[in-house]
Amino acid sequence: MALKDRLKKQAVSGGTAPGGGITEFRSGRALSERERTYQEIKHRIHYKLIDRLNLAGLLKIGTDRARQEIHKAVARMIQEEPTPLSRLERETIFEEIENEILGLGPIEPLLKDPEISDIMVNNPHQVYVERAGRIEKTDVVFRDEGHLLQIIDRIVSKVGRRVDEASPMVDARLPDGSRVNAVIPPLAIDGPILSIRRFAVDPLTSDDLVELGSWVPEMVNFLEGIVRVKCNLLVSGGTGSGKTTLLNILSSFVPANERIVTIEDTAELQLQQPHVLRLETRPPNIEGKGEISQRELVRNSLRMRPDRIIVGEVRGSEVLDMLQAMNTGHDGSICTVHANTPRDAIYRLELMVLMAGIQLPIRAIRTLISSALNVVMHLGRFDDGSRKLVRISEIVGLSEDEIVMQDIFAFETTGVSPSGKVLGHFKSTGIKPQFLDRLQKAEFPIDPDLFDGRQL
Repeated sequence: MALKDRLKKQAVSGGTAPGGGITEFRSGRALSERERTYQEIKHRIHYKLIDRLNLAGLLKIGTDRARQEIHKAVARMIQEEPTPLSRLERETIFEEIENEILGLGPIEPLLKDPEISDIMVNNPHQVYVERAGRIEKTDVVFRDEGHLLQIIDRIVSKVGRRVDEASPMVDARLPDGSRVNAVIPPLAIDGPILSIRRFAVDPLTSDDLVELGSWVPEMVNFLEGIVRVKCNLLVSGGTGSGKTTLLNILSSFVPANERIVTIEDTAELQLQQPHVLRLETRPPNIEGKGEISQRELVRNSLRMRPDRIIVGEVRGSEVLDMLQAMNTGHDGSICTVHANTPRDAIYRLELMVLMAGIQLPIRAIRTLISSALNVVMHLGRFDDGSRKLVRISEIVGLSEDEIVMQDIFAFETTGVSPSGKVLGHFKSTGIKPQFLDRLQKAEFPIDPDLFDGRQL
């Protein structure tokens, strides 16, 4: 379907109730007479604009120029309307029509809000966001399912992916690196679902996380040291606990002269080093062929002469190749995994190795894990929305076929304030890591007294 025809369909589809009137509800409440009149005028102007302008050519002249042309055309059309509009209504029409043509429709203002970290579209008339770790409902609505589907299609088509009845689930990303997941009918029973995990234009730094209370400077200094001496690291935590943020910060400690290969399902890491090679998986095509998995990318990365390999998240059989790479000269590699505790993270790795389809005894798997990994860092998300590095644990080795771990740093909760803020402090546990000698030989300034067991 031609661009103009698709946009015409979007401008008039579904947003009308039986009899031709504008939809009577907005985010669960009835529209007033003035709101209905405004919506009718906006749809009428949008339809005229699509009919009169060469939108295919407009999108090629650059965003700023296109925005100027749209404003001129909309201003003329507003003058033709018999019903006068207030200044605020005129400005709102400018913005909403511009968002429909150049942006992502109703959610475009949410994408411009730096305080929003997640956008969750449950259905065309129910949109939630997360601010400061708290989820709240918005007044944003789409006209109908068709409108929401077109916005989803606009997102995924820009990165060469598709979403339709044959492939009703898709992962994609926005130009700013934000991660997008969409599920459409028949899998989504109540209509299309869109989730956007946003990432800051300027990634959070270690100092930012100190200010937010996610960790303390002594822990930052320790983490920088273990990255510099090429310890192999595993970052674990639940959904939204800050694993990607921590991974970005850890990678910032890697010396600029090292060659890094990153492997992700959907590219979202924001590494600042000059020598970074980014790889991303590919889903199967419409015929079910052409899929490139993370395991294939990990294997191929070994032929790319990497100093370090960073896997955004291990989910399956690729963990076996990752662990073997850590054991065969690619020290300092990092990966993340979803887990509730550091111990659970190790159990998940064991399970994923078994998913590789190679019949290995459990002792061999645990020997592989214990020799490959040095440190597990676990992130927690608390009820007040805060995220903290709650455990830094060292993998010591095997004892009676069990992997032995010991906590080096921990966050200890002491209560909850009247406002609901989680109270607590970071502490060293009194255990010195076995690789402390490596830090000292590398002349990295780690004070041995830090591990004496005290509040930080």
